Amino acid sequence: MRAIDLPDFRLDGAVAVVTGGTGVLGSVMVRALAAAGARVAILGRRAELAERLAADLRASGHEALAAPADVLDGAALARVRAVLLERWGRLDLLVNAAGGHDSGAVLAPDETFGDLDLGAMRRVMDLNFFGTFLPTQVFAAPMAERGSGSIVNVSSMAAVRAVTRVAGYSAAKAAVENLTRWLAVTMARQHGPSLRVNAIAPGFFVAEQNRALLLDDGGNLTERGEAIVRATPMGRFGEPEELLGALLWLLSDASRFVTGTVVVVDGGFSAFSGV
Repeated sequence: MRAIDLPDFRLDGAVAVVTGGTGVLGSVMVRALAAAGARVAILGRRAELAERLAADLRASGHEALAAPADVLDGAALARVRAVLLERWGRLDLLVNAAGGHDSGAVLAPDETFGDLDLGAMRRVMDLNFFGTFLPTQVFAAPMAERGSGSIVNVSSMAAVRAVTRVAGYSAAKAAVENLTRWLAVTMARQHGPSLRVNAIAPGFFVAEQNRALLLDDGGNLTERGEAIVRATPMGRFGEPEELLGALLWLLSDASRFVTGTVVVVDGGFSAFSGV
C-alpha cells in the first residue's frame, strides 16, 4: 500500500510580509508565521510597535524585521520590497491584514443612509480595498516572476451578510473578496498554479476598530455586542489565535490545490438563520 504524505504546515525559510502587522490580529499572525519558521517583515504605520515586536521575535530566535510603511504609499512599499529582497533574497508569502473602520462610514443609531459621509466611505474603501490591492501589486511581483507564492487577504463576515450600521467596511470587504477570486484566477493562469490567492473571513473578534461597538468602558458587552453573541451559535467572540489554523493552512503547502477560496472562521455566525 502506498504511504500517505501528511500535510506540511511548516513555513521554514519562507519570507513573509504581514501588513497591519502591529494590530491586534496582525501581531498574532506575525508571531504564528515566525513560529512556523518564516522570516517575517512587520509592515505598519506604527514604527515603534513594529520594531518592538520584531525585537521580541529576534530575542526568541526568529528572523523578523520592522518595515514601517503605509499600505497606500506605493513608493514606501517598493522600498520595503527592495530591503527584503536585498536582505533575504526572496519573497514568498503576503498576508494583507491592514484594515479598519471610519466613524463617518458607520451609521449612528439615529441616522439614515443619507447621513453617510462620502469622504469617510472613500477613506474606508482606500484602507481596506486599495490597502489590499496596492501591497499585492508590489509584493506579488517577485512571486509572479518566480511562479510561486501564497497570498492571504483578510475579509469579514460583513462582506457576505448584511451587518447593520457598518456600510463602508462591509462594501470594502466585499470588494476584497471579489479581488481575491479575480487574483486567484489571473495569477494561476498567467504565472502558474503555484501562485495562490485566498482569504480568511473572520466572524466577530474584538480588535481596535470595533472595540467600542462591542464592549463598553468596563469590558462588558454593549447592546450590539449582545446581539452578535446571540447570533453566533458558539455564543462568544473569537480569540485571535483561532484564526491561525486557517491562516497557516492557506499559506503552507498543506493547501497547495486551494486557490480563490474564502475560509470562514466565525463560530457559526454565517450558518445561523437566527431561528
